[in-house]
Amino acid sequence: MSTPVAAVPVAAGMAQTALSLLLVLGAIFALAWLVRRMQGMRSGLGGVLSVKSGLQVGPKERVLWIRAGDTDLLIGVAAGRVQTLHVFDHPPAEVEMAGQTAAPGFAEALRKVMRGGSA
Repeated sequence: MSTPVAAVPVAAGMAQTALSLLLVLGAIFALAWLVRRMQGMRSGLGGVLSVKSGLQVGPKERVLWIRAGDTDLLIGVAAGRVQTLHVFDHPPAEVEMAGQTAAPGFAEALRKVMRGGSA
């Protein structure tokens, strides 16, 4: 004669599995939140290097306006390569737009630099 399968141990096992899954998901979300906070703290230190503006020019290529100390640079960033495109004699004028800092004529200055002129 076979013994009947008890329903209580199966329910307890499923509850333990569900609780373990929730614990792992909670740990993942907590770590993601912590990493995001740590990155925010690192960029908010007001160091000597900051990205002022950027422009995506291809799938893996960007042009960035960065400030290193008191020098403004225009750099090109591609897969495995970073190249200085232009070093500004005078910092471009900044305007505040929806919480982001950008140069009003950044696109025009970029076009001028890319054609070989100076900004």
